[in-house]
Order: sequence, then structure tokens, then C-alpha cells
Amino acid sequence: MSASKRDELVQKALRIFYRDGFHATGMDKLVKETGISKTSMYNHFRTKEDLILAALRLRDELFRNRMYRRVEELADDPKGQLEALFTSLDEWFHSEEFKGCMFIKASGEYPVHGTPIHNISAEHKKLILSYVEEIATKAGAKEPNLLARQLMLLKEGAIVTAHIQGPDGIADDALSAAKVLIKEQLD
Repeated sequence: MSASKRDELVQKALRIFYRDGFHATGMDKLVKETGISKTSMYNHFRTKEDLILAALRLRDELFRNRMYRRVEELADDPKGQLEALFTSLDEWFHSEEFKGCMFIKASGEYPVHGTPIHNISAEHKKLILSYVEEIATKAGAKEPNLLARQLMLLKEGAIVTAHIQGPDGIADDALSAAKVLIKEQLD
């Protein structure tokens, strides 16, 4: 399988795993829905776990790039970017693609700390935390790490709530709470 076929497989697997979950998606389902033979899949991925890891890496890259770009499009100044994080979430929540957080799902299906799938999920969250902390630092927060952690709690809670209850008003509620935390740190 060429590199482009491999990439195509990872992209298709990503959509299927995100839609149906990891344990519920067997190799037979992947073969059927991707149109790629089991032999070809195993030529590039020794195990289903290897394919899941590749799909999670792609999801991480796509998600973070889109979120970072959108936050920077919505606001020029760091304080505004901290708030824009929730606007970008609201846009995602109201998109057709939103089915919750793939990394929360992955860590739920693979809950053992230290295992590759759990680790990549944790790393995704750490990278976003680092990004938010960097913005909080630029904004002049008294305790940028604390503010970033607090905003991440609001972000993660908003994702889970929007997935379970529906998206309307969830990001707005999280943003209202975020504004209180941001004001406290920047005043």
C-alpha cells in the first residue's frame, strides 16, 4: 500500500472510530467500510491498536490545528484568545461532525494509565493545556498554569456536557465562568 493509500486508510479509520468507538469497530468492519483488504491493512499496521494510534495522531493534528487557527482568527489579543477558545468550541459543538471528544472516548475505552492509547490521549490534552498556558502567560495572568488548568476543566466539562445534553448554551455557560476566572487572574 502506498503512503497515500496508508493515509487514506488512517483518515477513513479515524471517521469510523470517532463515529462508532474503538472496541465496537472490528477489523472486518474497517475492511468493509474502507474498501481496503485485511492483508493491506496488516501490511501497514501490525495490530488494530497501531491503526488506532495512527488515527489518534491524525485527529490530534487536525483538531489542534483547527482550534489554534480559529482562536487566533477570532481574537488578536491574548485575553480575547482565552475567551475565543470557548467560541471555537461552540462552533465545533454545532457542527455536523461533533460526536464528543475522541480522546476522552479513547481514554475511557483504554483506561489503563501508561498504555499507548491512553498515553496519546493524555498527551493531546497536555498539548492543549500548554497552548492555553502560553496564551495566559502572554495575557499577563498572575498564575498562568492555574488559569490554564481551570480553563481546561471548563473546556472538558463543556465537551462532555454538549455531547450528552446537546450543544445549545453549553459553551456560553463555560465562557461566562471562564470570564470570571480570567478577570480574577488579569486584574
